[in-house]
Amino acid sequence: MIRKANENDIPRILELLHQVNMVHYGIRPDLFKPNTTKYSALELQALLNDTSKPVFVYDDGGSVLGYAFCQVTEIKDDILLQDIKTLYIDDICVDEESRGKHVGKALFDYVCGYASSIGCRNITLNVWEGNDPAYCFYRNMGMQVQKTTMEFRL
Repeated sequence: MIRKANENDIPRILELLHQVNMVHYGIRPDLFKPNTTKYSALELQALLNDTSKPVFVYDDGGSVLGYAFCQVTEIKDDILLQDIKTLYIDDICVDEESRGKHVGKALFDYVCGYASSIGCRNITLNVWEGNDPAYCFYRNMGMQVQKTTMEFRL
């Protein structure tokens, strides 16, 4: 049910990206524009060929119900930081109609297994303040706060 995304998935991924954008727009209309997506079809096509940024989809055999955009980063021989290979979840989405059906958990568990298999020591992601369902989901998956980004609005 979970596999690497391919070019045939692009139209559906764009629909899901729109759903994510509208959640973010609802929380922070001062930052996000409505009715758009983070990537274009052309950008997605390039992204799907980038091995350092794997995209996984949950496919029920008839439709893509969710995705996880990932990014693998590695710190080596840094003067301050320990060597570490990290998988960053850049974006994760479950279709509005499929939420509560464990699609997100399946995607998260798959990403964890993938990260472990390639030698990552941790998984990181960002959650927008006010996106309480996502925050609760990630806490339920066992994630903890690593750092906090703060702002002062002018």
